[in-house]
Amino acid sequence: MDSVTSEQPVRSSQHLAPTVARSVKVLVVGAFGVGKTTLIGSVSEIEPLRTEEVITTASVGVDPVAGHGEKTTTTVAMDFGRVTVSPEVALYLFGTPGQRRFWDLWAGLADGAVGAVVMIDTRHLEDSFEVLDQLELRTTMPFAVVVNEFPDAPQYPVERLRAALDLLPSTPIVKCDARDRTSAVRVLVALVEHALTFPVFQKVLA
Repeated sequence: MDSVTSEQPVRSSQHLAPTVARSVKVLVVGAFGVGKTTLIGSVSEIEPLRTEEVITTASVGVDPVAGHGEKTTTTVAMDFGRVTVSPEVALYLFGTPGQRRFWDLWAGLADGAVGAVVMIDTRHLEDSFEVLDQLELRTTMPFAVVVNEFPDAPQYPVERLRAALDLLPSTPIVKCDARDRTSAVRVLVALVEHALTFPVFQKVLA
């Protein structure tokens, strides 16, 4: 996995390199407004596919829009991006909607995925409990927890977050800035390294 580069992705071509022999599906999940669309956009080497719609007054009392700054759009189906992590392997990133009313889509999006990136926002840490419950209920895949460090978000030690989220000692927790490609790449590397500890995924990712 040493071939991943941290500079801004080149999006001049939509085609995979001819050396790529396998593709790997990865989910990017999290509550509303945690930065899933931003992370996929910052790391994708192709122009990301987005299914965003403008937030309207119909969301009042339904979606947790309060406390999310000037956010004006929301994903209603999925985000999609791609990043080549070695000459032979490409990751396909599928971002899930954050609102509870779209969580039934997770099962279909999770089909065939080898792992998940679970994004959290420490300003709304309580929203992460349900996300983790849903992920563990609907899938058995390995996952890495990613703390998207918003400028005004409280900072907590990793082990305190691990205890608060009731995570296993082996579950990676990575702090990142979802806007930064270097940071986003580090997230994917952490997930892939974690998934490689599961024998069922070793042949897929090796």
